[in-house]
Amino acid sequence: MNSALDRLKNLTNKISSYEKVRKDNLSELRILFKDIGICEKVDLFEDIFEFKAINLSGASLLEESLGEIKKGKYLQILAIAYDKEASVKSKNISLGYYGKSENVDKELKDKIVEFIIRYRFEKSFMTLEHYNGMLSTFKKNEDE
Repeated sequence: MNSALDRLKNLTNKISSYEKVRKDNLSELRILFKDIGICEKVDLFEDIFEFKAINLSGASLLEESLGEIKKGKYLQILAIAYDKEASVKSKNISLGYYGKSENVDKELKDKIVEFIIRYRFEKSFMTLEHYNGMLSTFKKNEDE
């Protein structure tokens, strides 16, 4: 019995830890939204989550080379908008253009990379919530 209680406590701690990390992440993401100028292209912070994805050109987002500059490329944040009613379903929208990668200030480049990672972190939580909601439609009615 005690081990079941311990497992429950551990699970509860892990969940509350994720919620705190998520809350802190959103707070930092909101600051970066302004710092790197995304607010000039997207009026409301919450609207960035309407994009299907946000990508980066000109610097690596791979774990083993995170933030490494791609020489000869331009540092740019690209959002993918999706409109199921349009004839062309998705389109790329530039949220930030910063010039040649190798000429961008390191601090700014790091903030841009951090923004993308923090955005993806939050977007993954939103995806989990979405699919969790969809799964609830498959739960059997206990009265049946």
